Amino acid sequence: MRLILLGPPGAGKGTQAQRLVERHGIPQLSTGDMLRAAVKAGTNVGKQAKAIMDAGGLVSDEIVNQIVSDRIVEPDAAKGFILDGFPRTVPQAEALTNILASKGLELDAVIELKVDESALVKRMEKRVADTLAAGGQVRADDNPESFKKRLAEYREKTAPLSRYYAGTGELRTVDGMADMDSVTGEIEKLVAEAVSA
Repeated sequence: MRLILLGPPGAGKGTQAQRLVERHGIPQLSTGDMLRAAVKAGTNVGKQAKAIMDAGGLVSDEIVNQIVSDRIVEPDAAKGFILDGFPRTVPQAEALTNILASKGLELDAVIELKVDESALVKRMEKRVADTLAAGGQVRADDNPESFKKRLAEYREKTAPLSRYYAGTGELRTVDGMADMDSVTGEIEKLVAEAVSA
């Protein structure tokens, strides 16, 4: 089962990915984790990424694509995987299609959590208030201004992936504003349909 979860920050992708990991025993592959692992392992592509990151630069699509390409053929991903934070752009999605094809693999589904952005901002504000009330620490970027910036960046760079995957016939949508268990149930239903198709 090979999946991509799409949706803006705060849509619940992380929570749903964890539930899929637990239920299906497949890894959640985050680009950040994959980059750190490649750097730590000292692979060729990891060394290139480290040099760029040490210089304060952004790692190129070419390097990220190579890291993903290497990671999806590791033994723990043999039964499938959930991509988290990749692809972020249409060029990355096109590269992923080519990477998978070169390995004789294909995606089972791209599942987008559809959400109301103004409700997401309220949800984030409530989470911050609850965390503070409980005496917890709040991430530095968990404030309405930076959250709205992250949403705007998502709309500009990542939202076009919906059109791309709708065009390939792989996109499925779920109401991300429903309660968590309902969202999980809908995702499981879509996954089952995709895998049996």
